[in-house]
Amino acid sequence: MDDEARYEAVSSRDARFDGEFFFAVTTTGIYCRPSCPAVTPKRVNVRFFPSAAAAQSAGFRACRRCRPDAVPGSAAWNVRADLVGRAMRFIGDGVVDREGVGGLAQRLGYSARQVQRQLTAELGAGPVALARARRAHTARVLLQTTSLPVTELAFAAGFASIRQFNDTIREIYAGTPSELRAAAARPRGSAGARPSPSGIPLRLAYRGPYAAAEIFDFLQARAVPGVEETRGERGDRTYRRTLRLTYGSGIAEVDEHGGTRPRRRPPAGLVCPAARGADGGWLECRLRLTDLRDLSTAVQRLRRLFDLDADPYAVAERLGADPRLGPLVAERPGLRSPGTVDPEELAVRTVLGGPPERAAELVRSYGKPLDVADGGLTHLFPAPGELTGAEVEEPVRVLCTALADGAVLLDAGADRGAAERALAALPGVGPRAAAYIRMRGLGDPDVGTGTGRGTQTGVEVAAGVEDAWRPWGAYALHYLWSAGLVPSGEMPG
Repeated sequence: MDDEARYEAVSSRDARFDGEFFFAVTTTGIYCRPSCPAVTPKRVNVRFFPSAAAAQSAGFRACRRCRPDAVPGSAAWNVRADLVGRAMRFIGDGVVDREGVGGLAQRLGYSARQVQRQLTAELGAGPVALARARRAHTARVLLQTTSLPVTELAFAAGFASIRQFNDTIREIYAGTPSELRAAAARPRGSAGARPSPSGIPLRLAYRGPYAAAEIFDFLQARAVPGVEETRGERGDRTYRRTLRLTYGSGIAEVDEHGGTRPRRRPPAGLVCPAARGADGGWLECRLRLTDLRDLSTAVQRLRRLFDLDADPYAVAERLGADPRLGPLVAERPGLRSPGTVDPEELAVRTVLGGPPERAAELVRSYGKPLDVADGGLTHLFPAPGELTGAEVEEPVRVLCTALADGAVLLDAGADRGAAERALAALPGVGPRAAAYIRMRGLGDPDVGTGTGRGTQTGVEVAAGVEDAWRPWGAYALHYLWSAGLVPSGEMPG
């Protein structure tokens, strides 16, 4: 898109582009998401930015009406395997907050100067500014959903000092922490309260149509007892699971029935013919954490699990043009490719194989019990280091040893190609399991459709057709699964 196309999207308040770019108004000093409901500013007064951090670095404050810091992330960071894409996934997972720019650069295998230069060139902001924007958003959520003391809240959001916290909030939101807290609608008598027993309430935003029933079906069928459970009936379910995080543990609850944005008519030049459904919305979520410093990391991992940063318009445009997939795309708009909250857990479960009860036995034997069981949630899934000496099948033990000693890396910004090759080389893993782990564990949308060989159902995935589906091969596979053309969970190859 050029700036004129971006302005057209802003004029029509097109929610499809929320998170893909931001615009700022020079006369007000405020930056917004494209779908901001405010009166459209004159073109001469508008500037465009590739990230919220870039707008903040240029001196603009976040709009209090459209909350541009809360939009879905760009789908580009899921697709791209280069330095910038990997860096953005690491920053989203909190690496800069925990390890600094030096730690980020070391994980990427580049110098800190190279990382700074590339991020600034593409996003208008370096890793520190991008992490700062992330911390500010976490702080705003905590200010407006809890009554934690400001001192405790600042450090929970990742700030190094109260002064840094106060200065950042004033600069980005044009108000003090107390003013932000007072502006939030809160129940009477809640002053001084800690996060409620039900957890910190959050809205996990997504763009475009979202096939919630299908993704909840997928997760429910694979839920490991003790670690995951689903409550309620289809259409009104709540998915619950335990989380093993950096500083502690947590329990997450996500509701199938969320909220949707009102549909708006996009300008003719920006219409995607294959797109159907709403213009975006959110899933209701509640998080209970033993250490609030894990909040933003937990949110990011849930976003990956539910594939909330996907671009369903781009997927529909590409796959909808295929004669075989077109009817499936029209029948199930917004079908997503679920990820995972823990790539190492996903890898162990994949190599272990069998029904979820097999993994549940592993959890009961080696998982860490919760201090207090919560319904069907009783344990954390065991870390690879806890399974290296366990009485498990040899392929699982070999995998856990490789994960524990760093021979295989499955962190947020891992090199996907290197990880897949290393996994496939392990005895008992193989190329199909490695591809599945790459697709779900590392969130790669461009894998999953085989290499031109027939599947067990006789469906041919010809090389030319596969290329036509790129970079959305994982979504093509989910459409084939949903239509029963490939057995659910079976990787063609």
